[in-house]
Amino acid sequence: MPQVVDVEDVVAAPLPVPVERLREGFLAVTARYTLGLVRASGWRLRLGPLTLLDFGEPRTSPAGVAWPIRGGLLAAGPGGDLEVAWEAGRLRGGVRGYRPRVPRALYDLTQRPFHRSVTRLVLLQLRGREPLPGALAEPRARLAAAALDLALCAAVSRRRIRAFPAVWAAYHLVAWSLAGQTVGGALCGVRLRSVDGSRATPAQALLRLLAGDRAAGTALIKS
Repeated sequence: MPQVVDVEDVVAAPLPVPVERLREGFLAVTARYTLGLVRASGWRLRLGPLTLLDFGEPRTSPAGVAWPIRGGLLAAGPGGDLEVAWEAGRLRGGVRGYRPRVPRALYDLTQRPFHRSVTRLVLLQLRGREPLPGALAEPRARLAAAALDLALCAAVSRRRIRAFPAVWAAYHLVAWSLAGQTVGGALCGVRLRSVDGSRATPAQALLRLLAGDRAAGTALIKS
């Protein structure tokens, strides 16, 4: 019998998020984070002609929305719910009672990290960028920090042009994920944070490198 799994993420959201926004936006924003590979069609997530997950009509409450999981390519069968809700300054979302088709060990290595990363990104988008966790860093400070980081990465790569992009990317991913700021950011008073004030995850750091703050749910603030 397939094992049941629960996956949930929570972000701080001081301002209430309307239930209608959660209902209409959760699946659509989820599909957006698959680089166009998956689309939301009705209450389904589809990959081309394949239905990855099929949901029943959502149940709404004053706090949020729950979609019953009816099946799909990724599910072993009906059972469990996809849930998203705002309550007491927290926005939470995830799956409860979900039965993945693949064995639990394989699920934990593949689908679970993807579920957690995407759920967090979706929650941050539904939360919105207001309020931010601090004052935005001034353009002058951001430019100065970027210049210092550029010089440091150039020194580390020893002016080898081919090595520089890898050094630059790895440097920012590690610095943002572990410390929340680069060396240049520390010297210039600039810090990267998720819009809810928490530390950016590696997935957010990578997305910021590729697509910017709005897509990653991050902001450069004064430290």
